[in-house]
Amino acid sequence: MVKTLEQIRAQLGDCRRCELCETRTTIVFGVGNPHAQVMLIGEAPGRQEDLGAEPFIGAAGKLLNSMLDLAGLSRPDVYIANILKCRPPHNADPLPHQIEACTPFLREQVRSISPLILVALGRFASQFILKTDTGISHLRGKIQIAGRFSVLPIFHPAAAIYDKTKLKLLENDFRLLGRLVTQRRQELAKRAQHQAGQTQEVPATQRGASQQQLEQDAPRQQPNQTEPGQPATDQAKQ
Repeated sequence: MVKTLEQIRAQLGDCRRCELCETRTTIVFGVGNPHAQVMLIGEAPGRQEDLGAEPFIGAAGKLLNSMLDLAGLSRPDVYIANILKCRPPHNADPLPHQIEACTPFLREQVRSISPLILVALGRFASQFILKTDTGISHLRGKIQIAGRFSVLPIFHPAAAIYDKTKLKLLENDFRLLGRLVTQRRQELAKRAQHQAGQTQEVPATQRGASQQQLEQDAPRQQPNQTEPGQPATDQAKQ
């Protein structure tokens, strides 16, 4: 049975499933549109998020907001969550046992929201969703399939704050996200027309320019037919 976000939050409760409960200020569950077509998944709360109980409200969050604008989106359009719901001390990398304890709730959130597109922000989110140990530098900017989801790995916004050379790549990837959203919405509209018996076959030469450009910019990888949900066993560095 698919649970509501409220039911998932209630099940999470005052989580004591790993040692992060001893050092956190609050649980950062997730925020946004419960029916979003786009779900963004980051790594873990930082200091500002730990204090504010909301993901991406610090410097990386401000940059994320501007990147969403490039994609033709805003925060009310999307849902945002993290691999971990509690801040690791000193913003340390998530540990395998912490990921294992926390991500069952993330999987439930994905099922509840049922987005068209998962945006994996950074190495840990990308490796978890795609079940790979490939580094984010090799994954970013390539649309992939995990189960029924389109997955777009992108650098974590914080990476572009500390390394300005990544900013242009981040901008390009969010523009690609905007084109992917347009394509997926067009596919939904066409499917709805077909179900209503009103669809007409469109010649390949008349496909939208955005779809053609999308195919040129981001060739799809081999589909992963299983749903996202298991952490990679060997976490590769960027």
